Amino acid sequence: MKRFILFLAVALSAAGVARAENAARKLTIGTTLHPYYSFTVNIAGDLATVVPLIETGFNPHNYQPQPADLKRATTLDVLVLNGVGHDPFALEIVRAAGVAGKVKLISANERVALLPISGLDGGEKVPNPHTFIGITAAVQQIYTIAEGLGAVDPQNANAYRANARAYAGKLRRMKADAMGKIAALARLDLRCASVHGSYDYLLQEFGLQIALVIEPAAGLQPSATGLKRSIDAMKARQIQVLFAEEEFPAAYVETIRHETGVRTRFLKHLTNGSFTSDNFEKGMRHNLEQLTSALVDANGS
Repeated sequence: MKRFILFLAVALSAAGVARAENAARKLTIGTTLHPYYSFTVNIAGDLATVVPLIETGFNPHNYQPQPADLKRATTLDVLVLNGVGHDPFALEIVRAAGVAGKVKLISANERVALLPISGLDGGEKVPNPHTFIGITAAVQQIYTIAEGLGAVDPQNANAYRANARAYAGKLRRMKADAMGKIAALARLDLRCASVHGSYDYLLQEFGLQIALVIEPAAGLQPSATGLKRSIDAMKARQIQVLFAEEEFPAAYVETIRHETGVRTRFLKHLTNGSFTSDNFEKGMRHNLEQLTSALVDANGS
């Protein structure tokens, strides 16, 4: 009997230590694009470790997985991804690292209603994966990420939800401030073109739509013939502003400006620079300032 009691005490003690270790262990959460790092860090706070799946300085449209990415993938418990066409490299990395089915995948866009890319030359209906360039779609993704993390880590589910609500509130106030800047305008109307088909989710929040996309495909510069066709179309449609990309400058933008006299505004694609908790906020604040100034200028012209 004494031997049994001693065994039971040792077993209960070991179980208690195991539970304590599990409770103390933080999730390691990987993220693909910069916005998802910002979202997840703000949701997780100090309850988990958040790491970028790949290093800085990449172009998400043509990224090829590297050996270091595979090694990093083996350390993850969870991976947060766009999942609708902007980070297919992530699934390649997970498969190549041999962790498919072991790493919990959270597709941030699971509940986002995808918009088609507006202004494509051929009029195709292609779903726009740039859901992170906008406030409303970003907030939807933030709540989806928080719910997914809570399912993996139930003891911290309430904290994830509370952090998500606080972060979403901050983003909504940013949008409200932008709306306040244009509240006095007689009309919210802007005939605009875009270098890249990235900004539908941002523009729809202001009731706007891209009339023309210059690039025939992501990162592919137009031919001389294509550029002339775009310039002619911009003149015919009386385009007032061209949205170019600040992180990925294109020399032909100056040609368009010279030939059409169109105003140019530079928006951020939000997938470049350092992975930081406030990268998304800074980028979106810049984009909102550029968009509201374009609206004010157009209203006064």
